[in-house]
Amino acid sequence: MTKSLFLGALTAVGLTAGAAGAATLDDVQARGHLNCGVNTGLVGFAAPDSNGTWEGFDVGVCRAVAAAVLGDPMAVEFVTTTGQTRFTALASGEVDMLARNTTWTFTRDNDLKFEFTGVNYYDGQGFMIPKELGVTSAKDLDGATVCIQTGTTTELNLADFFRVNNISYEPVPIETNAEAQQQYLAGACDVYTTDASGLAATRATFENPQEHVILPEIISKEPLGPLVRHGDNEWGDIVRWTLNALVAAEEYGITSANIDELAQGTNNPEINRILGTEGNLGEMIGLESDWAVNAIKAGGNYGELFERYIGESTPVGLSRGLNAQWTNGGLLYAPPFR
Repeated sequence: MTKSLFLGALTAVGLTAGAAGAATLDDVQARGHLNCGVNTGLVGFAAPDSNGTWEGFDVGVCRAVAAAVLGDPMAVEFVTTTGQTRFTALASGEVDMLARNTTWTFTRDNDLKFEFTGVNYYDGQGFMIPKELGVTSAKDLDGATVCIQTGTTTELNLADFFRVNNISYEPVPIETNAEAQQQYLAGACDVYTTDASGLAATRATFENPQEHVILPEIISKEPLGPLVRHGDNEWGDIVRWTLNALVAAEEYGITSANIDELAQGTNNPEINRILGTEGNLGEMIGLESDWAVNAIKAGGNYGELFERYIGESTPVGLSRGLNAQWTNGGLLYAPPFR
């Protein structure tokens, strides 16, 4: 009797927690659009085009989630956030998720009460300087003025690097990437430091990008990824598995060009489960069976998004490197869909 009462109590608690956990999903569906926090403007990752339509690698994650949840990749309101304001926007509920070049760290995950749902870009902090300065190593930057965004991990990494190497620097605090670019090009700082991908994206917008070099040192690990608030596990699962679907789609050869054909059914059970023709994975996270089909069709699989917005054929010009599939020597690895 006691055991059954105990199990009954656990069931009641579980049902209550499940109801509370569905809050963000319910809000997004009732609202009819996803509120996604993004960068104030970083070419290749998140920036409006000439028509004011947001596009980029991080934007692609937002659109995939909107497509999975609402069936419409355009049902997104993009909320611009700085390094200082992004966490307040998420914690307050102003945005449903962040996809904003944000590093997964212990304190952000625990002390700030956020839940990182995966990594969509494995990065590290670097340094950009004018080529005319003739500097070839970050260890030769003693006494340099450095533009650095406040409220970021780069502030702490910078202090650690200069301390370990017993050299000094003068920080020039900036709020946004646009301000950093302006200050750097105006000569207000000798060096700009941020994630290496951000440096490449910034340099791509310069009138003469070849006049600026990114030094070889990478001084930190910066696993960048989307995040949500603690306490809403169902919503976290939706964002996590949407990202996983994009990664898995590339591994299994599911593309924007062939997905409609594959969604009719294949002889590969994993592909069928991802695309909803076998099993009930969508039901498990409160979505339709074709949620992943919609997510992948929104902008293509992970590799398609990478090549379109930040790959080697774009002005940003990033190689896959650590962001290659595990089958190609990279770190990308989606858990099984089963």
